[in-house]
Amino acid sequence: MANTTDIGIDLGTASILVYIKGKGVVLKEPSVVAFDRDTGKIKAIGEEARLMLGRTPGNIVAVRPLRQGVISDYTVTEKMMKYFIQKALGRSAFRKPRISVCVPSGATEVEKKAVEDATYQSGARQVSIIEEPIAAAIGAGIDISKPCGNMIVDIGGGTADIAVISLGGSVVSTSIKIAGDDFDEAIVRFMRKKHNLLIGERTAEDIKIRIGTCYGGTPEETLNVRGRNLVTGLPKTVTVTAEETEEALRETTYQIVEAIHSVLERTPPELAADVADRGIVLTGGGALLRGLEQLLENRTGITTMTAKDPMTCVAIGTGKFVEFLAAGKNAAQLLEKN
Repeated sequence: MANTTDIGIDLGTASILVYIKGKGVVLKEPSVVAFDRDTGKIKAIGEEARLMLGRTPGNIVAVRPLRQGVISDYTVTEKMMKYFIQKALGRSAFRKPRISVCVPSGATEVEKKAVEDATYQSGARQVSIIEEPIAAAIGAGIDISKPCGNMIVDIGGGTADIAVISLGGSVVSTSIKIAGDDFDEAIVRFMRKKHNLLIGERTAEDIKIRIGTCYGGTPEETLNVRGRNLVTGLPKTVTVTAEETEEALRETTYQIVEAIHSVLERTPPELAADVADRGIVLTGGGALLRGLEQLLENRTGITTMTAKDPMTCVAIGTGKFVEFLAAGKNAAQLLEKN
């Protein structure tokens, strides 16, 4: 048994992270695949394929096989997972690994089954499916086995998962299909509407990362953005301020606030008191959006903090979940003996 590998995979809409027990997160790549439409052959996977987004000739397409946390193209996802697992393990794999994969908390049984099948097809010996908020909580260093309420808000690329967790399971949860990708789309729409400028997804993401904020943006912080002028059809450069990004992202971020509100409304009073006491923990790449902590504190009145390394929380938690399950089994066996 010593030579089996336990792997945790954060199968995200924007990126895939692979965690190996004892080594930590060994791989983090965008979940993008570029393939030739004529031959059906895969040209590039990961970072190399991401650079091709919006820049390919007719016969080559760069696609994201996962949409809003769910498999939208089964065969491509399977090939992509196989590639990443082999890349992460290197030559050392002489036994099939045990793999745990996380899915959004709102995923249906059919969607979970698709993820499970794809993981088995990509070479797993045993597969466990975990809900994203639980993995995020473990990865953020929260002891979820205790009978006390912790609120996790995991904002990924395609979905935002919000849950109140106690005794190793989620008591109240919701998953909304609004997250990092929607922040980018909101910026694209805003640029088109306000500046008559057409920009691509990658440029929008760049704006979001560099000056994007959802609370207290200043007009002093600016960024020059290149795109196509919709009136003349020619390339054009526009200066965007952080204040404008706040306006662009307002509607999208408020939908996340609303979802948090609805979870709090359904939370049992004892757990709600725990949450008020312990605060809200933010994880996922979307948690890196500036001003999000202040926005949530302002709207809910509850202290909000971002986990230490929000991007890798889910992957680490997914990998450690195997250990968490084993510890649970050992405890159950001890109780049976007594």
